[in-house]
Amino acid sequence: MNKTLAFAAYCAVIAGCAGTGDGSGLVPGQSTSADVEKAMGPSAEKRAGPAGETVLWFPRMPYGRVSYAARIGKDDKLIAVEQRLTRENLAMLKPGASRENDVRDLLGPPNRIDPFPRLQRDAWSYQAQGMNPQLIVTQFSKDGVLREAFMIDDPEAMNRSNM
Repeated sequence: MNKTLAFAAYCAVIAGCAGTGDGSGLVPGQSTSADVEKAMGPSAEKRAGPAGETVLWFPRMPYGRVSYAARIGKDDKLIAVEQRLTRENLAMLKPGASRENDVRDLLGPPNRIDPFPRLQRDAWSYQAQGMNPQLIVTQFSKDGVLREAFMIDDPEAMNRSNM
């Protein structure tokens, strides 16, 4: 393969990866769940939402640092596409009251789950984006109750940027 053809193929691959997959071309009230998955790719998870809604999850972690929730109504029409990994959503979680299902419904599937047997906790991590790359961490006791929830600068991303 000559260099020009190789470069053109490389550019085509990069352009294909550059799409945000954020659902920006979808129309609430008109687009169907099939339209959503065609535009955003297959959903990573499907969960029941309030009032008969279905929520399709499109996490773009670890490199996109976003997780989109596409809310679909009973009529199979799109209600909204929302980026859920935000400080505002994190603030809605209440340690001692929120449960694993509440966190999953609000933030979606975690990027990573780490068990801490000696603490009798599991930690769910979400890679998010703030001023710097962020890490959202939620910790649960074995009974599924949220014990801690916080957002910090992502130390791994900070180390990579300093190399």
